[in-house]
Amino acid sequence: MSIDDKPTLDKPDDDPWLWLEEIEGAPALDFVERQNRLTLQAFGGAAFERDRDALAAIYDRPDNIPYVRRRGGWLHNLWKDAGHPRGLWRRTTLAEFRKPEPSWEILLDIDQLAASEGEDWLFGGVAARPRSSRVILSLSRGGSDAVTLREFEVETKSFVADGFFLAEAKSSVDWVDADTLLLSSALGEGMATTSGYARTVRLWRRGSSVDQAPVVFETTPDHMRVYSNVDDTVPAQRIWFIDQSDFFNFRSSIGTTAGAIAKLDLPSNIWMQAHQDWLSIKPRETWSVAGHTYAADAMLGISLSAFLAGSRDFTVLFEPGSRRALQGFSWSGGRLVLSILDELRPVFEICTPSAAGWNRQRLQGLPDIGVVDVWSLDHHESESNGDLLANVQDPLTPASLLLIERGVESPTVLKQAPKTFNPEGLVVTQHEAISTDGERIPYVQTGPAEETGDAPVYMTAYGGFGLAVKPYYNSALGKLWLERGGTVVQANLRGGGEFGTRWHDAGRLAGKTLSHDDFAAVAADLVRRGVTKAKRIAAQGGSNGGILITNMLVRYPERFGALFCTIPLIDMRRYTRLLAGASWIAEYGDPDKPEQWDWLKTYSAYHNAKPGQPYPPILIATTRRDDRVHPGHARKMAAKLQAMGYEAYFYEPGAGGHGYGKDNKERAGFEVLGFQFLKDKIGWRDGEA
Repeated sequence: MSIDDKPTLDKPDDDPWLWLEEIEGAPALDFVERQNRLTLQAFGGAAFERDRDALAAIYDRPDNIPYVRRRGGWLHNLWKDAGHPRGLWRRTTLAEFRKPEPSWEILLDIDQLAASEGEDWLFGGVAARPRSSRVILSLSRGGSDAVTLREFEVETKSFVADGFFLAEAKSSVDWVDADTLLLSSALGEGMATTSGYARTVRLWRRGSSVDQAPVVFETTPDHMRVYSNVDDTVPAQRIWFIDQSDFFNFRSSIGTTAGAIAKLDLPSNIWMQAHQDWLSIKPRETWSVAGHTYAADAMLGISLSAFLAGSRDFTVLFEPGSRRALQGFSWSGGRLVLSILDELRPVFEICTPSAAGWNRQRLQGLPDIGVVDVWSLDHHESESNGDLLANVQDPLTPASLLLIERGVESPTVLKQAPKTFNPEGLVVTQHEAISTDGERIPYVQTGPAEETGDAPVYMTAYGGFGLAVKPYYNSALGKLWLERGGTVVQANLRGGGEFGTRWHDAGRLAGKTLSHDDFAAVAADLVRRGVTKAKRIAAQGGSNGGILITNMLVRYPERFGALFCTIPLIDMRRYTRLLAGASWIAEYGDPDKPEQWDWLKTYSAYHNAKPGQPYPPILIATTRRDDRVHPGHARKMAAKLQAMGYEAYFYEPGAGGHGYGKDNKERAGFEVLGFQFLKDKIGWRDGEA
């Protein structure tokens, strides 16, 4: 294949590497096998195996925190370790969980199940009914998003003979009663949207074929998906039907098992949650209604019955600021929990509604710095008493799991994660770079207190879908980068949600290139501050971050020494035609519309790669069972770069889904391979300052 045989910008099917999109095609698999062998020969070996085994041992430690949710008075957990790489689904009581070494009741051994059935099963989740021992288990082959659904009896620890069963598809269910499910599934003729998700909600009764289940709610194929929620927080069960047209737009309707009855009179870009007789909503844009104007990203509350009767007398529960933004909201035991970032500092507020109005108070006993996540202990709101769990950590302090009991003033420490690397001599500092248009871009730096001007730097970011990136404790980076003398930098790019919708919108659609400019600005700032040199900067990004990394390759090659691109989107001309790609049009744009392709082609690195450029070495890695982001993106980019004569490596394990492996050892191997590559290419030997 000549380097002149390159894709045509305006013809998505005119692509000499199209054969690599055949996931299980023989020529494509030959390419993958050959590439894997070359990559492992170059960066495998004794050092790789040593670090992989050390990291896997950290992931398999018996004193890691077992994260739990409560159902029916039991705390449930999925536990993985070296002896149970696929996992044990198990349960215990809260009283037992408080003990240093709680006793667990094993409900299902996934390794044993996979071996007995000859399937590559992984645990995909549980759909449970309140106060019932029957659940629907999701089982994933190799970590894919598509799952097989099977009914399971918890008390007998066995699958239900002739129980509910659904073949592999992208599916979800909710229980109506002991013999009835609401099924949202792409399985069946005409049941999938162009994004590959459920187009319909079906009422599936026990003993009937899913093909005979009547459709009670549906959308058009061009919408992203539909789904339903059975709401048991009110005496008379109500059902919510949600038509999600794209990632950021929803239409919600109240209904019954017969279907939707009333659509909520709200703009589609408002996110809402109902609980008992209360409605909480967050508009993405400024919203004027009934003579009032509400700011984008405000939190509004109202009685649901009053709203349905025509009232628009909202109570403002949260007002955003330029660098103060709502990150999420959820209900727990009749209280609304608001998660806020204020200049990137975590704040949590509790809003309690009553006939007399809303009471607001700050959640006490949590740190003002670091990373704090808070969620309801109970899986079902109808069973919740308002108990919360909190996870607290920072880049040098491992996580603590706290219980915040309703009516108790101070949180209780339930579990503490072990220290997995030595933080001696390391500090965490926060800085800002100035991007191309003058915007201030925050980043967190962790590493030695003394700047050498030649630090081996690992950089990462995401910058998409309104997701805020937080500086968590990372055992892999801590043990294999920081402890050995390196520096880690995490950037908060536009396109994320750190400062609300305006921050997200600035870095999506035509603004996505600004997100990439932001990352390059942080790299330049590290050099300006005397932390390091460009050739010593190694950068990694995955999924949406894969677009970021490949744009560093083709747009800012002089600012990096090596790049690691994982489970990536890259080809922005064909992305909507590959697996779930059409669901991301609201983030990137539609390449089939000429005016939108005009901006998409500016950051489609697959099309912008050119021969004869000073590109740094790159390793592009994906997984074959990723049914969200097509592995063809990574395969094609690696093949094209190699044909142009660049130092480009490729790696693709057979399992892992949209992640790094199906078990802790596979995940560790994926990460360590990347570290070995990055260290080698920036000229860093372990222990060298």
